[in-house]
Amino acid sequence: MHAYRTHTCGALRKSDVGQTVRLSGWVNRRRDHGGLIFIDLRDHYGITQCVIEPDAAAFALVDTARSEWVLTLTGKVVARSDETINKDLATGEVELRIEQAAVQGQAQELPLPVFGDHDYPEDTRLTYRFLDLRRERLHKNIMLRSNIVTSLRRRMIDQGFTEFQTPILTASSPEGARDFLVPSRRYPGQFYALPQAPQQFKQLIMVAGFDRYFQIAPCFRDEDGRADRSPGEFYQLDLEMSFVTQDDVFAAVAPVLAGVFEEFGEGKAVTPHDKFPRIPYAEAMLKYGTDKPDLRNPIEIVDVSEIFGRAEIEFKAFKNKTVRAIPAPGAGPQPRSFFDKLNEWARGEGAAGLGYIQFEDEGGALVGKGPIAKFITGAALTDMASKAGVKAGDALFFSADAKADRAATIAGMARTRIGRELNLIPETEFKFCWIVDFPMYEWNEDDKKIDFSHNPFSMPQFDREKFLALDKNDNETILGLKAYQYDIVCNGYELSSGAIRNHDPDVMLKAFEIAGYAREETEEKFKGMINAFRHGAPPHGGTAPGIDRIVMLLAGEENLREVTMFPMTQSAQDLLMNAPSPANPKQLKELHLRVVYPEKA
Repeated sequence: MHAYRTHTCGALRKSDVGQTVRLSGWVNRRRDHGGLIFIDLRDHYGITQCVIEPDAAAFALVDTARSEWVLTLTGKVVARSDETINKDLATGEVELRIEQAAVQGQAQELPLPVFGDHDYPEDTRLTYRFLDLRRERLHKNIMLRSNIVTSLRRRMIDQGFTEFQTPILTASSPEGARDFLVPSRRYPGQFYALPQAPQQFKQLIMVAGFDRYFQIAPCFRDEDGRADRSPGEFYQLDLEMSFVTQDDVFAAVAPVLAGVFEEFGEGKAVTPHDKFPRIPYAEAMLKYGTDKPDLRNPIEIVDVSEIFGRAEIEFKAFKNKTVRAIPAPGAGPQPRSFFDKLNEWARGEGAAGLGYIQFEDEGGALVGKGPIAKFITGAALTDMASKAGVKAGDALFFSADAKADRAATIAGMARTRIGRELNLIPETEFKFCWIVDFPMYEWNEDDKKIDFSHNPFSMPQFDREKFLALDKNDNETILGLKAYQYDIVCNGYELSSGAIRNHDPDVMLKAFEIAGYAREETEEKFKGMINAFRHGAPPHGGTAPGIDRIVMLLAGEENLREVTMFPMTQSAQDLLMNAPSPANPKQLKELHLRVVYPEKA
């Protein structure tokens, strides 16, 4: 018999009754019942109930065992009586009658009980992550993650992609976030950077002629964490394709993602891969107030600036402003407290508040109620209701601001909030869409300059010769340029960002020049890529769905920490391994570094 186990704790069935077997695992739960001791023994595969009677030779040893001790138990498999069968366990029809026992590892008093699913502070969970990972929900999530990655890899290979690995130590690149820098011992004062993404390398793979590349790529960004973004590092399904249009990329990626969500979505409806709607960025910002719309929410925002600008409308607070109306289906009869609560929420988000109108039917005529309703009557009221698609029994909320993007942002947040408050967002489906036609550039109000809007390596949707001839001071034309850039969005989360790449070195130099980079600076920063493009580069494009967010959605979690094996805190600290930590003087000397601490306030 094997020293530790003949079966796993999830393997025994009624057909094993009568066998003498050996199991090893952790004490998930210990119970005393009238002299009998029951041990629920747990390993990676499941749980088996084990029982020992007081006159058994191993009783005294088993009696000492406590939660999370590691035991090896040997005995006969017996059938449980009908009334004691546990239908919640795969092994619930049998139990192990303990004849021999050995302690493989004792556990001190637990700072984090494993049995049950109680919530504990973040610092406790991450300091004792090895205990946290023993808990059923987290263990299940991590296994789900592994299975999803396996499925993605298989689906990519089936689509004709080949997996390659790109470097981890590389050069700094302006991709929109701070780099993690690694000092060089051999080259004093010089630094490597950890890749924010394999962007340049995957494009170089296309130039090298490998056609369809993918990898499960680690990415490193020194940015603040939040629920849907891990601080420090994350993983993405990175891919690139040669001789493709935007449509070709969509046709390759959509079946992979839709297939994974169908496979692991536990029966939830999934948008068919050939029916992902394509929503232009400008339309998304107008209708949904965000480029990450949750299409499960039926609410669509409309612009009513013109109506509030009419001479007969005397509501001065909305004059000369962008005004977006957010329908609230069925909210008309809601009490005043419902509207006051949303108003206070908007103020907490930095807005002046949310105006609103409740619509009612009076003798067959549509009328408005509420604080601002008296200012909007007659044709203005019916025009507004018609444009927003509301009727008696509904309500309209308003977001107004002198800046159009601010009005849109608040309206988008209000759309989500109202949808949740009114229970309009079903939890039984995954709704995908493509966001397309992103602006190539945007205006940086702080620095009073043109910046890249999305991805600096994208091909502009513009005639090549006209683009090369563009006056870099022609802000109107520049800010109107669109790029071949696209995102995949699911249920309000951006899963992927991608583009058809700018493979033309002259267009690339011009694109960076418009964004304020001198040609010499661009040549120096992207020497390898531009040099490669000058030696025959194919048209190419790709995208990179985020693994962590995919798993988070499929696991039904709201925080990436719940689907990441060893996450950092929101402030980018690893409490388990105590990182970051100071370097010793010898290490600093070898790296030709000294630490200059910030001055105390």
